[in-house]
Amino acid sequence: MEKPSPRAVAAGLISLLALAATSLVAGPAVAASGEAAPCALPRTDVHHSLGVDSWNGAYPRPDHTLDAVMVFLSFPDARPATTPAELAADHFPATTQFFQRASYGKFTLRPHPQRQWIRMPKPSVWYGIQRDWDNDRRSAYLRDAIDVADPTVDFSKYDIVYLVADPDAPGVDSDATKVVNFDRPLHADGKDIRRVVTVFEQHPPDHNVLAHETGHVFDLPDLYHRPSDGKGDWDTYVGDWDVMGSQFGLAPDLFGWHKWKLGWLDDRQVTCIQSDRVVTLEPMSAVPVPGASIGTRLAVIRTGEGSAVAIEARSATGNDRATCTEGVLLYRIRNETASGGGPVDVLDTHPDTDACWDRSVYPPLADAPLRVGETYSVPGGHTTIEVADRTPSGAWTVRITTGT
Repeated sequence: MEKPSPRAVAAGLISLLALAATSLVAGPAVAASGEAAPCALPRTDVHHSLGVDSWNGAYPRPDHTLDAVMVFLSFPDARPATTPAELAADHFPATTQFFQRASYGKFTLRPHPQRQWIRMPKPSVWYGIQRDWDNDRRSAYLRDAIDVADPTVDFSKYDIVYLVADPDAPGVDSDATKVVNFDRPLHADGKDIRRVVTVFEQHPPDHNVLAHETGHVFDLPDLYHRPSDGKGDWDTYVGDWDVMGSQFGLAPDLFGWHKWKLGWLDDRQVTCIQSDRVVTLEPMSAVPVPGASIGTRLAVIRTGEGSAVAIEARSATGNDRATCTEGVLLYRIRNETASGGGPVDVLDTHPDTDACWDRSVYPPLADAPLRVGETYSVPGGHTTIEVADRTPSGAWTVRITTGT
């Protein structure tokens, strides 16, 4: 589920949850090795746990090409003003390119948009589509969508299902876009469907919205803060610094911790800091040089059984090309904090200043990274981080003192 836009199969077999079922069978553990191992937090039972010691087999892991079908749904109470091709172009190839850059070419999201509208049996207003959706009406929507699509869509061919509603239908609420998970999979064409992405975006849609929602399909958590009354700041945890916090962020590339979890960073690119150390960090969004040796992209300090501080460099390249500031970013990770509860907190190394009021989703964190010559003491411990230099190639030299 994304925060509100600033612009804006039998029923008995379907039991829906707002969160993914934690009882689904996990895949085999793939333990971290070498220097990274001591800092690999264990995966827990909370929704979208940020443990990285094993992969939850209930989710597809994006370490190879995955196929996604886009099903376009119209309604009896509206005549579409757009075409499926136009709506597909709203999201692709941009979403594929986002993930190709974020994964350093290790993952390709291959879309298969259907060419025609498929008519739902009931008017759009009947389904009561909204952000906090009535479970019975949402179940009916999903049941009807799969039923009407099944004659023309072979679901057995696809890893991901996007159900795209006519954006001009009167009952479609653009704040209702989300991933819906099932505690028991649906079955179609001999395949289990564990979750679907319900897309209710306007045309054109919110920037990077499908990258955010697809991140949930890969077991990544919401990093924004949802106020209890729905009002106030949503971006106090991570600001602009990860698409799972805000699809509008200036630096939406995924945190290095997420990339480690997904398999896009291997253990050779992750260093566990257990004593005083100087590390050179390659920018998280920089494209690897063909034939060059793999450099360190993520340094981690274990701070407890289920917590750590991550250190990475962010620069104006790749998915982060519009970033407000460059430097060395610090953030806390907690493996027992569920999606939406703040499993990641960016540490503000410049708490008395902010940046980019005209563009940032949360200016107080827009200047969070440390710059060359600056030092920061991590609260609650004895660790200090000093950015000593920046190399001619754009990497950052960081001196880490742990007090041990």
